Amino acid sequence: MGLTAASAGALSVLPSCKKTTQTMEAKRSQPNVVLVITDDQGYGDLGCHGNPIIKTPNLDELYAQSTRLTNFHVSPTCSPTRAALMTGRYCNRTGVWHTVMGRSLLRKD
Repeated sequence: MGLTAASAGALSVLPSCKKTTQTMEAKRSQPNVVLVITDDQGYGDLGCHGNPIIKTPNLDELYAQSTRLTNFHVSPTCSPTRAALMTGRYCNRTGVWHTVMGRSLLRKD
C-alpha cells in the first residue's frame, strides 16, 4: 500500500506536534515569577518585619506566600539598584550611580 501525498504530509507533521506539546507542558511546569520592587522603603517599614505602627496586611499576606531573596544589596537610590538587578553586576560596574544628569545610564560594555 502506497502513501498518498496527504497521508505523507500528515505523518511529517506528527513529530512537530509532539515537540510542541512537550514544549507547552514544560512551560506549564515552570513557576510564574513576579518581582516586586518598591521605592523608598526600608526593611522596617512593613508589619511582617515587625513594625508595630504601620499596618500592611496585603503586603504581609504577599510576604507569607512568597520566596524572599535575602542577600541582595541595594544602593541609596533606585537607578543603581535596578541596574544591578537587570545586569547581575554590582551597580558600580554598570556605570549607573545616581538618578540624574546621565548618571542613570548603563555603560555600553
